[in-house]
Amino acid sequence: MNAIESLQEKGLYSPEYEHDACGVGLVVNINGAKYHDIIEKGLSVLENMAHRGAAGGDPNTGDGAGIMVQIPHEFILLHGIPVPEKGRYGVGMVFFPKDRADAAAYMEIIDECVRAN
Repeated sequence: MNAIESLQEKGLYSPEYEHDACGVGLVVNINGAKYHDIIEKGLSVLENMAHRGAAGGDPNTGDGAGIMVQIPHEFILLHGIPVPEKGRYGVGMVFFPKDRADAAAYMEIIDECVRAN
């Protein structure tokens, strides 16, 4: 039995999801449990994907590849950060210019976009 037949037998494979996906890795707990080990394994997958050729113009920059994780809602609340109810907000990481005036201008643009949507 090959790997695909094994997945079909176990019910985790569906041909309708089949498409080109070069450079994609997936690490999950099938029961939805949250473990730090999943993050560590995800980072390991990412580190081992340099072969995919999607690097920046020089060897010191990347292509923006990263990992996607669940929002740690309870952790955010424990730190006193006011947020809407679970599932009603998003988070992101933004890198601003070092120049304070430039950074402030970008923050204003982001704030306007968020408030509009």
